[in-house]
Amino acid sequence: MLRDPVQEGLARGWRVIDAATLERSQTFEADVCIVGTGAGGGVTAEILTKAGFKVILVEEGPLKSSRDFRMKEADAYPQLYQESAARKTRDKAITILQGRCVGGSTTVNWTSSFRTPATTLAHWRNKQGLAEYTSDALWPWFEAMETKLSIAPWPFPPNRNNALLAMGAEKLGIPSAAVRRNVKGCSNIGYCGMGCPTNAKQSMLVTTIPAALDEGATLLVNAQAVRLVGADAAGSRGPAHLEVAPRPVSGTTGPRARHRIQAKHFVLAAGAIGSPALLLRSQAPDPHSMLGRRTFLHPTVISAALMSDPVNAHAGAPQTIYSDHFLDSVAVDGPMGFKLEAPPLHPVIFATTMSGYGEQHAALMREFNNTHVLLALLRDGFHAESQGGRVMLRDDGSPVLDYPLNDFLFDGVRRAYLAMAEMQFAAGAKHVLPIHEQAAPYTTWQQARQAITGLPLQPLSTRVVSAHVMGGCAMSNDPRNGVVNNDGRHHQWSAVSVLDGSLFPTSIGANPQLSIYAIAARLASKLALDLTGRQAPAMI
Repeated sequence: MLRDPVQEGLARGWRVIDAATLERSQTFEADVCIVGTGAGGGVTAEILTKAGFKVILVEEGPLKSSRDFRMKEADAYPQLYQESAARKTRDKAITILQGRCVGGSTTVNWTSSFRTPATTLAHWRNKQGLAEYTSDALWPWFEAMETKLSIAPWPFPPNRNNALLAMGAEKLGIPSAAVRRNVKGCSNIGYCGMGCPTNAKQSMLVTTIPAALDEGATLLVNAQAVRLVGADAAGSRGPAHLEVAPRPVSGTTGPRARHRIQAKHFVLAAGAIGSPALLLRSQAPDPHSMLGRRTFLHPTVISAALMSDPVNAHAGAPQTIYSDHFLDSVAVDGPMGFKLEAPPLHPVIFATTMSGYGEQHAALMREFNNTHVLLALLRDGFHAESQGGRVMLRDDGSPVLDYPLNDFLFDGVRRAYLAMAEMQFAAGAKHVLPIHEQAAPYTTWQQARQAITGLPLQPLSTRVVSAHVMGGCAMSNDPRNGVVNNDGRHHQWSAVSVLDGSLFPTSIGANPQLSIYAIAARLASKLALDLTGRQAPAMI
């Protein structure tokens, strides 16, 4: 029988509390309170518990395990994603996929793992003053996390969806390479986005969170971090406690008691929408109006192609081939570059992403098994016309990302549509359909090139998605340019650190989880040293 490390841990006595079931207000005490259990929060939790801190983790979503991961979209999206995998930007023009469960997005992502590109780090040093963020300085942290999480190139033949990317690239003389994945004993099923049913994905759910709980950490689930309160009179230390509200879940009734977590230090790792939002609700000092600003996505556009033979893009490891040709061939601060990958296809995501209505849409759905899909992740944040977006609060305190799409970005979109179409025709496509409300299936590269060149690119008609959110609490030792310093410590509140992707001053031009793992490990170890005067034990 398949082992379930979460259920085994609960049987061993893990301290896990479901806030939705608590009928009375309670106060919890800890040395460190960590908000969020994804890439940043999970890594930080293991490091700090092993360093001897009493740690409590706060997670807005539920604790699920492999027994709950049944490869069904109708189950996975409401349980494991923010807003049932339908979170959108303020103008509804971009759909954002983010995890909301123990393990965060690491529980539901497609396992693609890339080190922070050297060009990105150079830009951070030159433009943001992050002098110590070099490839050499981060190398040991990447090495440690890659070893711990079994990150390595996928050693098996790609599924047909990814093989077609490699085939098209080769015919055009464009380099492609194998994606590195954080898996161990992978069964090559292809349903990673719904939670790994075999525990092969080395997410925070089965690695760092269990390690922290085995060391005595407390995990509070279905718990929304409302606001940090109780700053001292001078305001320099920052908050004394976190106010937590239970998130209502199906089948729970009774009063919604609020709770208090008292801690000496607070680590925000709720993601690049959640962490800025918590600071905004807390009315954190923001003298230079940096909080929530310069929040970046990899705005992503999609191209579908009909092939003569079945592609079955739902089956097999989801992302195993990529090409950085269209990143490497442009200056990092020039026209917007993009990374090409081949995503998995599943019926609900396919149906809600594809363009068209009625019979047109039904015809696309009938071609599901023979459809090949490419996506282009646009690298945002490196140019004066590339300012990203801003996290804001609605009247009820919930966050929303305002992310204007401008002509500079749409120039990158058009070039991405063209590159993907040419590659798909080179791989043998019968027709290619850029996912745009006014596009049609094009049967030749010449026809597609002419049509794409004339497509009106504007919000809503151009279908844009993203699963990568970065920035909003940018790091810089200059308070005028960042919310936190280069160690992730809040400039005005010394008792608050931010250790997640919201630290990044730009997008990074690659799937961000490995960058978050390595940078969070480095900064959490430094935090442990600062708070205790002792080096934190190694994670591996």
